[in-house]
Amino acid sequence: MSLPALAAIVIVWLALGYRVYGRFIARQYSLDDRAATPAVTLNDGVDFVPAGRFYLLGQHFSAIAAAGPIAGPILACQLFGWLPCILWIALGVVFIGAVHDFSSLIASVRHRARSVAEIVREYLGERAWLAMMAFIWVALVYVIVAFTDITANTFVGQSEELAGGTFTFNPGGAVAAASVLYLLLAILMGAVQRLWDPPLWLLTVIFVPATLGAVWLGTELSTWLIFDARVWGVVILLYCLAASVTPMWLLLQPRGYLGGFVLYLALFVGVVGIFFGGFTVKQPAFITWHAPGMTGSLFPFLFVTIACGACSGFHGLVCSGTTSKQIARESDCSPVGYGGMLLEGFVALIALATIMIVSSDQVANRAPGVIYGEGIGRFLTVMIGEQHLRFAITFGAMAFSTFVFDTLDVSARLGRYILEELLRPRGVATKIVATTLTVAVPLVFIVIGGESTYRVFWTLFGSSNQLLAALTLLAITTWLRATGRRYWYVLLPTLFVMTITIWALVIQARAGLTALGLNAATMNAVVATVLIALAIVLVREAIRVFRRVPAVEPPRGG
Repeated sequence: MSLPALAAIVIVWLALGYRVYGRFIARQYSLDDRAATPAVTLNDGVDFVPAGRFYLLGQHFSAIAAAGPIAGPILACQLFGWLPCILWIALGVVFIGAVHDFSSLIASVRHRARSVAEIVREYLGERAWLAMMAFIWVALVYVIVAFTDITANTFVGQSEELAGGTFTFNPGGAVAAASVLYLLLAILMGAVQRLWDPPLWLLTVIFVPATLGAVWLGTELSTWLIFDARVWGVVILLYCLAASVTPMWLLLQPRGYLGGFVLYLALFVGVVGIFFGGFTVKQPAFITWHAPGMTGSLFPFLFVTIACGACSGFHGLVCSGTTSKQIARESDCSPVGYGGMLLEGFVALIALATIMIVSSDQVANRAPGVIYGEGIGRFLTVMIGEQHLRFAITFGAMAFSTFVFDTLDVSARLGRYILEELLRPRGVATKIVATTLTVAVPLVFIVIGGESTYRVFWTLFGSSNQLLAALTLLAITTWLRATGRRYWYVLLPTLFVMTITIWALVIQARAGLTALGLNAATMNAVVATVLIALAIVLVREAIRVFRRVPAVEPPRGG
């Protein structure tokens, strides 16, 4: 089957999923626009601010659509082939991932925009809350570990297409230079906005084209920032340290705004390349049930490797952390929560296409960011010509790194918040300790793990991330049962994802503990064991609550 035909089928499936199953899920929650949302009742002009559904969808999508749905499908395709990947992305995103995001969002809205952890506290108790907070922190640490290692390898990546040229050019160095210039641009934009408060359209007209200029300049400065992957890993973690304490107006907000344009441009380029580039599928549809080097087979590792492309627990943190505070009407939860996750599935489809158009020997042992960058670069040359291949590939790889930075600084900041909440009392000393621990632990993992261990780290990241989604769904199931509502449509995804992720964690724990040593596999084993123990605490508390007689449904908005 041709690439355009496959893509068209998936797109139609996603549209039908939103129209049919998305509407079914929305009816289960009895969305009521007459009920005032927390964004309206608690409007403070800072954190609680009602936003239009389409504006909020764009903001929410930019927050959740990071590098996860890009790296996961590419890695899984290398291991198992593209057909299992497409099936899991298509089915998982409609029946599990979008249900998780939508349910997380409406649950938070119905609980005064409180976080998933606070909902756990209300329905499962203090012990479950502590376990959930610890679980979230460990999961965030592994987000930082996995994405730091992958990005570091992107910054030293080489390009087959650009090899043998007569020019002096280092593809990894070009991506690194462009990425650094992009971050400096974001800081400059934040400073300009803070000092002079010019209109947003003017900042957009200046800084969005300047972002593309940074890509071009990166190709000219490709030999300036040449370091090995381990050095880049340390540099990226130092960035996380700074980003987690930097005022949001100086870095996070302007970087997120510019990154949104990069994301949408990459999606547009992907669509053009898939449907008008004339590319053919060169990857095998199916490779094996048991990939070499893996500690398990397609079941369960296909699911946790693709991770965010089909279901992501990180999204629940975004839904209940920021997005729920901006929902103006309950009906907006459907396009923002359910629809936003379907768009993430579309991002995963484009990422999968970037590896499907090249043969297996061309992508062997190459980092996902490099593969994605080259694929987007090929798609972009459909519009700008082959003579601009250097620029095109650099843009693609830099787009990947911008998504990574979005994930890294949010994860580091959230990790600091969680430790501050757990350590108490809050203050400067607590903030320093929380920040240092959140970055120091990933540093130890990166240094001990060595270069190019992202495959090992990624598998545990995917397992922890999807188990977080299962635990979030478990808390929502408990809420629905406690309030006398139907809950099977949440319970079934909970059981499936929890089974798959714990299965994967047990395999990783057993494999790492049988070969004890100071290495990535053993560290994974220890963390996997901790995650399983925390999950058991939460499941036990949920079973205890389930044994109670369901309460009478509370008044609207409860």
